[in-house]
Amino acid sequence: MKKIKGSIIVTAVIICLILLVAGFGAYTYIQQNRSSLEVSAGGSGGPGQGRGQGSRIATTVRVTPVVRDTIENSVVINGDVMATNQVSILPTVGGRITQTYFSIGDRVGQGTVVAMVDPSRPGQVFSESPVVSTISGTVLSNPVSIGDTVTTTTTVYVVGNLSTLMIETFVPERFSNAARRGLEAQVFLEALPGEVFQAVVDEVSPVLDPVSRTLRIRLRFTGNMDPRIRAGMFATVSLVTTTREDVPIIPRGAAISTHGAWIVFTVDEDNTVSRREIYLGLENERFVEVVYGLDAGDIVVSQGQNFLSDGELVRIVE
Repeated sequence: MKKIKGSIIVTAVIICLILLVAGFGAYTYIQQNRSSLEVSAGGSGGPGQGRGQGSRIATTVRVTPVVRDTIENSVVINGDVMATNQVSILPTVGGRITQTYFSIGDRVGQGTVVAMVDPSRPGQVFSESPVVSTISGTVLSNPVSIGDTVTTTTTVYVVGNLSTLMIETFVPERFSNAARRGLEAQVFLEALPGEVFQAVVDEVSPVLDPVSRTLRIRLRFTGNMDPRIRAGMFATVSLVTTTREDVPIIPRGAAISTHGAWIVFTVDEDNTVSRREIYLGLENERFVEVVYGLDAGDIVVSQGQNFLSDGELVRIVE
């Protein structure tokens, strides 16, 4: 009986020793690997791991510096390429067209007879009356045919000077005050994709159209005339309405609208971000002017800023 009790005691002591050794080994393992676990959670310990940020994961962002530059605001409208001094040739009397002497594309001189009109009426016979071109140029259209009846307001021919071309377009009322002679514009032609042509406003109507509420303007091409441009082409005009020079600008996407205000995030030297409220000025499709809140040289987050918070650690990528 005594032998059995002795065996039980020895076995219990051995089990306790085994558990003690196992527990000590586990404690030692945890202590040895704690530092590496902390480094893994906080990044590699590189730039930006300051001010107790070792346990946080940095947000990946792209940045851009605030620069002082020129910013332009523009309005995009559609128009048509037309011949300079394009006019309609009208008869001096009403009657029936008996002769037309020119076709589209023909050259005519000022004072040239282009058609004949017979003003005779039933029971009355009159001599035919000539229709005379009032300018020299190229025939652009011939809306009537022999036998048609015309009045003194009917267009018999449209003649224009194709040596120089212009663009006619109509500016919406809200931009009409910005339209003035000398205003620069860029022209894009459907027939010549990918190419940009420079133009300048040469003529501004003194009144708005009461029906469309638009202002008619005409632009002339600057520089040498490209022979590929033809009257009748469809044009898209980007008209520069306002220009400001030497002002702080940032990419349009860097600014975030929140609760009626605009904010950006700037990156500090320790790679943490600061929330800044800004006031915007002129803007276009790519950039905005910063009237207040930033200075030239500040680094702003241009991508990845939508989910940032003040003081957050970031990792900058190119």
